Amino acid sequence: MNFVIDWLSFYLIEQPEEESGNKQVRMTRHLSGDEYEKSELREFLDGEFARIAKRKAEMNPKSEASPTKLGRFVIEEGHPLEANPNYALLNRLLQAVTVGESKQPSQELVQSYLRTSQVRGGVLIVVRTRLETLDEPFVFILKCDFEQKTAVITDEHSLISNVQMAINAKNMKSLMYPNMIETGMNDPYHVKIHQFSHARYFEEFLRFVEYPQTVTQLISEEVLTLARQHIELVYPEASEERQRAEEEIELIAASPKRELAEKWDHETVMEAAQILTDRQPEIELKCKLDHMQVKALLADYGNNFHIAKVNGRYVILLDGDFLQFERGVSPVEFLKPKDLDEIVRELESRQPGPGYAQSYAPTVSEKPPWNDADAGPGKPAQGIPTNRQTPPDDTPPWD
Repeated sequence: MNFVIDWLSFYLIEQPEEESGNKQVRMTRHLSGDEYEKSELREFLDGEFARIAKRKAEMNPKSEASPTKLGRFVIEEGHPLEANPNYALLNRLLQAVTVGESKQPSQELVQSYLRTSQVRGGVLIVVRTRLETLDEPFVFILKCDFEQKTAVITDEHSLISNVQMAINAKNMKSLMYPNMIETGMNDPYHVKIHQFSHARYFEEFLRFVEYPQTVTQLISEEVLTLARQHIELVYPEASEERQRAEEEIELIAASPKRELAEKWDHETVMEAAQILTDRQPEIELKCKLDHMQVKALLADYGNNFHIAKVNGRYVILLDGDFLQFERGVSPVEFLKPKDLDEIVRELESRQPGPGYAQSYAPTVSEKPPWNDADAGPGKPAQGIPTNRQTPPDDTPPWD
């Protein structure tokens, strides 16, 4: 994958010593393709364009920390793509064939970048390239921050010399437009952005580009939607129980860490998990049992991943064809495993866990949800179903 450079604009952004001082462009250079071939920048950027183009970016990344993302141009209903200011600017850069045509849109891009909060000093490079084999144009925007305390060896007298403004391509931030899905297939609705930094300012300077939700966010929303549908089925009428259940769901949604809610039976969980894994087979399932971390796939639940309760304590059962250890050696690696029945008997013989009394034994202040005084011959206590009574249908709504 070889890219031919049509023109390149180089901007040196200066960081004033005062924190409140505005960033400013100290030096600007515009190079034609021929001038680039003869410049020192060629060696510095050699291979970077192909590396950026080959980086894979998921439409929905696994987490916010993913370094490579796809940004989508915000399109207002009833308006064309050209109405998006960021798309319009990048498209002007894409259509600029010569250095002279590139100067004005490049300057507008740099000014937009300087207005972004938390911008650091360094070098900003705007490049128009063409994929040599297909003659397809692309725009690359590159940002290199200054290295701290950089020194080079000079001679036997001074030994080293401090370099005030040094950059390298190792942690370079980049933007590529249009996004190359594969060679010969481009997507004009998305830009590909790459940055390792926790500060997201390189994403933010294009204000009319949005970033799709992560897989975790999508799955969380789908689970909450299924939970709300389940509540509507179990409590079709407005009631205190329905309101309480809806409030619990909202609390779960807002909580970063959650305990097992113990609300759905195994079959309901399996059906919900099937809906999610049909769309996203690689959804992770992570949990923590006391101090022990467990990591699996949601598709493993009910097959190789099981949750049970013994004497009020949680038990996680994992099964597989082989058991592998990593790093170091422990005596556990020499174990001859017991039969599962023997382990279950040992767990059952233990004293009940601290949560047992709370989970299974009613307290003195608790009252049954029915009034036994209303019971009589031929009249069952309220709340206790008989053969003639039909319990509420708890079937999930996604059958």
